[in-house]
Amino acid sequence: MRAANVKHRFSRFLLCAVVFAASFPLIAQDAAKPTTFLGTIQSLSGNHLTVKNDAGATMQVTVQENARLLRVEPGQKSLSNASPLSLSDLATGDRVMARGAADADGKSLAASLLVAIKGADIAQKQEKEREDWQKRGAGGLVKAVDPAAQTVTVSAGARMVTIHATPSTIIRRYAPGSVKFDQAVKGTLDQIRPGDQLRARGSKNDDGTSLEAEEIVSGSFLNLAGAIQSVDPSGSTITLTDSATKKPVLVTITPDSEVKKLDPTVAQRLAARMSGGGANRPNGSPAGPPSGAASGGPGAGGGDHPGGPGAGGQGRSGPDFQQLLARSPSITLKDLQKGNMVIIVATEGQTPASATAITVVAGVEPMLQASTSASQAMLSSAWNLGGEGGGGGGEAPQ
Repeated sequence: MRAANVKHRFSRFLLCAVVFAASFPLIAQDAAKPTTFLGTIQSLSGNHLTVKNDAGATMQVTVQENARLLRVEPGQKSLSNASPLSLSDLATGDRVMARGAADADGKSLAASLLVAIKGADIAQKQEKEREDWQKRGAGGLVKAVDPAAQTVTVSAGARMVTIHATPSTIIRRYAPGSVKFDQAVKGTLDQIRPGDQLRARGSKNDDGTSLEAEEIVSGSFLNLAGAIQSVDPSGSTITLTDSATKKPVLVTITPDSEVKKLDPTVAQRLAARMSGGGANRPNGSPAGPPSGAASGGPGAGGGDHPGGPGAGGQGRSGPDFQQLLARSPSITLKDLQKGNMVIIVATEGQTPASATAITVVAGVEPMLQASTSASQAMLSSAWNLGGEGGGGGGEAPQ
């Protein structure tokens, strides 16, 4: 009996040993699994980089001596056309993908592979994108959607534009709480609702009333106007009482939000225009091509990408106001005080009484006194959808 027990214990030991031996390669493989970190270089010294991702987390990256360094162009979806890169070529503002062994704390990484997109290349691509959206783009407030006919009718200034979609049209939808164009998710035409904001680019007809869309991006946005009740610079929020609902709204300001203040003279001219007493154009200049919105709007700052779909093709009032915003000085939350009047275009927040700001414009008291609705419509027609991401999928940084 004793011999049987010894034999049984030995069999169990042998079985455990076999199981452990079989599992060890899997454990070692899991431990050796490399970590990938995507973000923007904040600082660099020698082979040490501080990289910040889109969520705000930072990683201390040490580029190993034998690491593979590659450079890709914005939009490139694989490493097949990547070119060699040296550490001296890197600069703050470059987008990188670092891959290697991470420390247990998850805050540092020894990179055996570093793939970079130069910040200058991103800016150049975005400028071309912005120009193309302005030249071949149209957009405004959605008035009607016909999924069967694959058309969307938008109010673009004083005229209506019919947007035609095809099976090859790229359709994206803004995510709640996000102001970034490159975070817009794949959507469908039947998700678009009257009252949404929409931009499209493609081939226009001669009079600009019809557009065959190559790309459509839309979202459900809030137009807020009213007096600031409180400002919290540390929490990056402001609370205002919306003039339409008479209820408080907590507005989050992100690094991608654009915060501007109109010159008092400009605000007075715009107010006079709304009241019918101003000149046809608020800046008194002759008609010209629309200018891109100032950087700092959706997709700017925080390592992401300024520019993108502009407000071109909307009629005279939209591009005019967009140019005025571009020339207006940027301000911070510390420049805002309780009682200041603001107009805000924002994405819907995670709760009904919250929002994330796309554009905040202060110094608008004369405009709101003239017409709150006209002031909101003017800002809404000039807003900028933001920047397109600098990278593609696959191995390239995104």
